[in-house]
Amino acid sequence: MAPVTCGVLLHLHYRRICRRSLATYTPGAARHAHSSNPSTNCCAGPNLRARAGLSCPNTSHDAAGEPNNVIGLTPLKTGCCAMRLRMFVLLAAATSASTLSGVTANVAAARLLARAASAPALKAIWGPVDLPSNRSAFPIYHQLGVRVYEIELLWDVTAPTRPKDPENPSDRAYSWPAYVDEAIRQARRYGIQVCLLVQRAPTWANGGRTNTWAPDNASDYGRFVTAASRRYRSVHLWMIWGEPNRNPDFYPMPAGSPIGPRRYALVLNAAYHALKRVSRKNIVIGGDTMSYGTVHPPDFIRWMRLPNGKPPPLDFYGHNPYSDRFPNLAQRPYAVGVRDLSDIDTLEAQLRSTYRRRIPLWLSEYSISSDRRNRAFAYAVSRKEQAKWLTAAFRLVDSVNYVAGLGWYDLLDEPPSVPRGLTEGLMTWDMKPKPAFYAYERVS
Repeated sequence: MAPVTCGVLLHLHYRRICRRSLATYTPGAARHAHSSNPSTNCCAGPNLRARAGLSCPNTSHDAAGEPNNVIGLTPLKTGCCAMRLRMFVLLAAATSASTLSGVTANVAAARLLARAASAPALKAIWGPVDLPSNRSAFPIYHQLGVRVYEIELLWDVTAPTRPKDPENPSDRAYSWPAYVDEAIRQARRYGIQVCLLVQRAPTWANGGRTNTWAPDNASDYGRFVTAASRRYRSVHLWMIWGEPNRNPDFYPMPAGSPIGPRRYALVLNAAYHALKRVSRKNIVIGGDTMSYGTVHPPDFIRWMRLPNGKPPPLDFYGHNPYSDRFPNLAQRPYAVGVRDLSDIDTLEAQLRSTYRRRIPLWLSEYSISSDRRNRAFAYAVSRKEQAKWLTAAFRLVDSVNYVAGLGWYDLLDEPPSVPRGLTEGLMTWDMKPKPAFYAYERVS
């Protein structure tokens, strides 16, 4: 094993996570105010399609094995030491694979991953830094046993003008967000890791287009994450853009075309090498796809190639496996191209074939709405059922040895004053815990 890998092992092994809580501000309303293009989502699952107002009568389904009482929809016709060990082993495997070469790397990674089989996935979450009462949310994260806090870092907001020295975090062009600083400070206090999602390009980098358009030169993104990593030296989990397989989250992304995935591959490649140059401890999470999209995950992975024909380097593959069916790994994919939580075995097999080694999955966002439909999802379950879905989701990922972490989106519902407000939270908008709150607290 390479010395740098041993360094990662020691760093992770001795990191104290018995005290935990994390916080961050993230534009929660924006995170899932997705718009969908009916012409590009015709193969999505029935209720995922309902989220976009679509229908696809030719879709077939398998038995779900669980009563489906999704609100507003007809039933689907579808048939703490361990916690440290999980990240300890998975990060070591990823790092060994990136630092060694050929057969040696694959064997080392495989052996390390095999040792992680009994360790549960890390509990991650999205949520606010401060509660509506203006009090810190971190004591709640501590109570819940959060291990990783996920937060956005917006490139266009942080660097509205081109920096003269882009790899220097002290360049005057940078306006580093206070909420990220505060989240990281609180994370250190409560012993929680931070995972930064870096996205949105400034106009100076993409020819004056919308901020979801990829930079003209991927190296500009690489220089920005270099500066970010130098500023946030305690952060070692980095997600490279969110849901790039979906319009309008990443452009260009024409349907049925390799153009978008290949453009994303350049961004990921630049970020990977930039972050590794700053610290070999950095873990780069690439892909970061949604269950379905303008380009569905299987095609996105197949087409995510560099000019030399190789897939871009990454440590973990990120995926947001939202679904309208109860989590059950025994189910097969129920729509062409869709990869929900029950399909992670199929997803992992494709990644293993593509990279010729096991790629740990980072399931950044998962949730199910309670009470009512909302602007992001056209389906919901009761609060009691929401807790059952959450428990089943964590049991599912803990039954396999290739999931590094599972994140819940998010802590709080939006208030009733928000039109079609989100209802995925573990708590109501007025801070009343739902059954899912206690379910999350109980899972490992």
